[in-house]
Amino acid sequence: MMEKFVLASNNKKKIRELRTILGRLLPECTVYSLSDIGFEGDIEENGTSFEENSIIKASVPARLGYIGVADDSGLCVDALGGAPGIYSARYSGKGDRENNIKLLSELEGKEDRGAGFVCVMSAVFPDGRIVTARGEVRGTILTAPRGDDGFGYDPLFYCPEIGKTFAEASAEEKNAVSHRGRALAAFCEKLRGIIC
Repeated sequence: MMEKFVLASNNKKKIRELRTILGRLLPECTVYSLSDIGFEGDIEENGTSFEENSIIKASVPARLGYIGVADDSGLCVDALGGAPGIYSARYSGKGDRENNIKLLSELEGKEDRGAGFVCVMSAVFPDGRIVTARGEVRGTILTAPRGDDGFGYDPLFYCPEIGKTFAEASAEEKNAVSHRGRALAAFCEKLRGIIC
Protein backbone atom coordinates (compact mmCIF):
# COMPACT_ATOMS: atom_id res chain seq x y z
CA MET A 1 0.00 0.00 0.00
CA MET A 2 1.31 3.46 -0.92
CA GLU A 3 1.53 5.66 2.19
CA LYS A 4 0.87 9.39 1.88
CA PHE A 5 3.09 11.77 3.81
CA VAL A 6 2.55 15.52 4.06
CA LEU A 7 5.61 17.65 4.74
CA ALA A 8 4.70 20.43 7.16
CA SER A 9 6.82 23.13 5.54
CA ASN A 10 6.46 26.00 3.10
CA ASN A 11 10.22 26.24 2.44
CA LYS A 12 10.51 25.16 -1.21
CA LYS A 13 14.23 24.29 -0.98
CA LYS A 14 13.69 22.24 2.17
CA ILE A 15 10.69 20.46 0.61
CA ARG A 16 12.76 19.56 -2.47
CA GLU A 17 15.58 18.24 -0.29
CA LEU A 18 13.22 16.20 1.92
CA ARG A 19 11.32 14.80 -1.07
CA THR A 20 14.57 13.67 -2.68
CA ILE A 21 15.86 11.91 0.43
CA LEU A 22 12.50 10.43 1.49
CA GLY A 23 11.83 9.24 -2.06
CA ARG A 24 15.16 7.42 -2.11
CA LEU A 25 14.85 5.89 1.37
CA LEU A 26 11.11 5.10 1.32
CA PRO A 27 10.15 4.62 -2.34
CA GLU A 28 6.83 3.09 -1.30
CA CYS A 29 5.66 6.50 -0.04
CA THR A 30 4.19 9.53 -1.79
CA VAL A 31 5.29 12.89 -0.41
CA TYR A 32 3.03 15.95 -0.54
CA SER A 33 3.50 19.51 0.66
CA LEU A 34 1.06 21.59 2.70
CA SER A 35 0.05 23.46 -0.45
CA ASP A 36 -0.67 20.13 -2.21
CA ILE A 37 -3.41 19.46 0.35
CA GLY A 38 -4.69 23.05 0.30
CA PHE A 39 -3.29 24.13 3.68
CA GLU A 40 -2.42 27.83 3.52
CA GLY A 41 -1.97 28.85 7.16
CA ASP A 42 1.13 29.41 9.23
CA ILE A 43 2.22 26.98 11.93
CA GLU A 44 3.41 28.62 15.12
CA GLU A 45 6.65 27.06 16.34
CA ASN A 46 6.41 27.75 20.05
CA GLY A 47 8.31 24.74 21.39
CA THR A 48 11.50 25.00 23.42
CA SER A 49 13.48 22.32 21.56
CA PHE A 50 13.99 20.96 18.04
CA GLU A 51 11.93 17.91 19.05
CA GLU A 52 8.97 19.93 20.29
CA ASN A 53 8.87 22.20 17.24
CA SER A 54 9.14 19.25 14.87
CA ILE A 55 6.20 17.48 16.52
CA ILE A 56 4.12 20.68 16.62
CA LYS A 57 4.54 21.08 12.84
CA ALA A 58 3.94 17.41 11.99
CA SER A 59 0.74 17.41 14.09
CA VAL A 60 -0.98 19.82 11.69
CA PRO A 61 -1.31 17.41 8.71
CA ALA A 62 -2.02 14.56 11.16
CA ARG A 63 -5.10 16.43 12.42
CA LEU A 64 -6.25 16.56 8.77
CA GLY A 65 -5.97 12.77 8.41
CA TYR A 66 -2.50 12.48 6.85
CA ILE A 67 0.80 11.20 8.18
CA GLY A 68 2.43 14.52 9.03
CA VAL A 69 6.18 14.79 8.60
CA ALA A 70 8.27 17.73 9.74
CA ASP A 71 11.77 18.62 10.66
CA ASP A 72 13.07 21.30 12.91
CA SER A 73 16.67 22.11 12.38
CA GLY A 74 19.18 24.76 13.17
CA LEU A 75 22.74 25.80 13.70
CA CYS A 76 24.21 25.58 17.19
CA VAL A 77 27.39 27.63 17.53
CA ASP A 78 29.73 26.75 20.40
CA ALA A 79 31.00 30.28 21.11
CA LEU A 80 27.41 31.56 21.23
CA GLY A 81 26.23 29.04 23.81
CA GLY A 82 24.33 27.04 21.20
CA ALA A 83 22.66 30.03 19.52
CA PRO A 84 20.96 30.59 17.19
CA GLY A 85 19.61 27.03 17.80
CA ILE A 86 15.85 26.73 17.44
CA TYR A 87 15.74 30.38 16.35
CA SER A 88 18.09 29.83 13.38
CA ALA A 89 15.57 30.65 10.65
CA ARG A 90 14.46 33.85 12.37
CA TYR A 91 17.77 34.86 13.95
CA SER A 92 17.86 38.33 12.38
CA GLY A 93 14.13 38.53 11.74
CA LYS A 94 14.79 39.22 8.07
CA GLY A 95 16.01 36.16 6.10
CA ASP A 96 19.00 34.01 5.14
CA ARG A 97 21.37 36.77 4.01
CA GLU A 98 20.73 38.88 7.11
CA ASN A 99 20.99 35.80 9.37
CA ASN A 100 24.45 35.12 7.96
CA ILE A 101 25.50 38.74 8.43
CA LYS A 102 24.32 38.69 12.06
CA LEU A 103 26.13 35.40 12.73
CA LEU A 104 29.41 36.76 11.34
CA SER A 105 28.99 39.89 13.43
CA GLU A 106 28.34 37.87 16.61
CA LEU A 107 31.46 35.76 15.96
CA GLU A 108 33.76 38.69 15.18
CA GLY A 109 36.98 38.34 17.19
CA LYS A 110 36.09 34.89 18.53
CA GLU A 111 38.65 32.11 18.04
CA ASP A 112 36.26 29.20 18.65
CA ARG A 113 34.23 28.84 15.46
CA GLY A 114 33.04 25.28 16.07
CA ALA A 115 29.39 24.60 15.31
CA GLY A 116 26.93 21.84 14.64
CA PHE A 117 23.84 21.56 12.53
CA VAL A 118 21.03 19.64 14.26
CA CYS A 119 17.90 18.19 12.71
CA VAL A 120 15.00 16.37 14.32
CA MET A 121 12.55 14.60 12.02
CA SER A 122 9.09 13.71 13.30
CA ALA A 123 6.14 11.83 11.94
CA VAL A 124 2.77 12.19 13.61
CA PHE A 125 0.10 9.71 12.57
CA PRO A 126 -3.63 10.51 12.59
CA ASP A 127 -4.04 8.01 15.47
CA GLY A 128 -1.55 9.97 17.59
CA ARG A 129 1.55 7.77 17.21
CA ILE A 130 4.81 9.74 17.04
CA VAL A 131 8.16 8.75 15.52
CA THR A 132 11.23 10.97 15.91
CA ALA A 133 14.89 10.77 14.89
CA ARG A 134 17.81 13.16 15.38
CA GLY A 135 20.83 13.84 13.17
CA GLU A 136 23.86 16.07 13.69
CA VAL A 137 26.94 17.17 11.77
CA ARG A 138 29.91 19.12 13.13
CA GLY A 139 31.88 21.79 11.32
CA THR A 140 33.31 25.28 11.44
CA ILE A 141 31.86 28.71 10.72
CA LEU A 142 33.97 30.53 8.13
CA THR A 143 34.70 34.26 8.23
CA ALA A 144 33.08 34.80 4.79
CA PRO A 145 30.51 32.89 2.72
CA ARG A 146 31.59 30.37 0.07
CA GLY A 147 29.39 28.72 -2.56
CA ASP A 148 26.13 29.50 -4.29
CA ASP A 149 23.94 26.47 -3.56
CA GLY A 150 22.04 25.39 -0.48
CA PHE A 151 20.17 27.70 1.85
CA GLY A 152 20.28 29.14 5.35
CA TYR A 153 23.77 29.04 6.84
CA ASP A 154 25.15 26.66 4.17
CA PRO A 155 27.60 29.24 2.71
CA LEU A 156 29.26 29.73 6.12
CA PHE A 157 29.27 26.12 7.36
CA TYR A 158 32.48 24.31 6.43
CA CYS A 159 32.10 20.54 6.72
CA PRO A 160 35.46 18.76 7.14
CA GLU A 161 33.93 15.43 6.07
CA ILE A 162 33.52 16.74 2.51
CA GLY A 163 36.17 19.47 2.60
CA LYS A 164 33.86 22.32 1.57
CA THR A 165 30.88 24.36 2.69
CA PHE A 166 27.40 22.96 2.22
CA ALA A 167 26.81 25.75 -0.33
CA GLU A 168 29.77 24.47 -2.39
CA ALA A 169 28.62 20.84 -2.22
CA SER A 170 26.39 19.03 -4.67
CA ALA A 171 23.01 17.90 -3.33
CA GLU A 172 24.33 14.32 -3.21
CA GLU A 173 27.45 15.32 -1.25
CA LYS A 174 25.47 17.39 1.22
CA ASN A 175 22.71 14.81 1.72
CA ALA A 176 25.28 12.08 2.43
CA VAL A 177 26.67 13.86 5.52
CA SER A 178 24.16 16.53 6.52
CA HIS A 179 22.19 16.65 9.75
CA ARG A 180 18.99 16.31 7.72
CA GLY A 181 20.32 13.36 5.72
CA ARG A 182 21.40 11.58 8.91
CA ALA A 183 18.13 12.29 10.70
CA LEU A 184 16.16 11.08 7.69
CA ALA A 185 18.14 7.84 7.42
CA ALA A 186 17.40 7.00 11.06
CA PHE A 187 13.83 8.25 10.69
CA CYS A 188 13.11 6.09 7.62
CA GLU A 189 14.57 3.05 9.36
CA LYS A 190 12.11 3.55 12.23
CA LEU A 191 9.19 4.21 9.85
CA ARG A 192 9.96 1.13 7.78
CA GLY A 193 9.26 -1.00 10.82
CA ILE A 194 5.84 0.61 11.19
CA ILE A 195 4.49 1.02 7.66
CA CYS A 196 6.09 -1.91 5.81
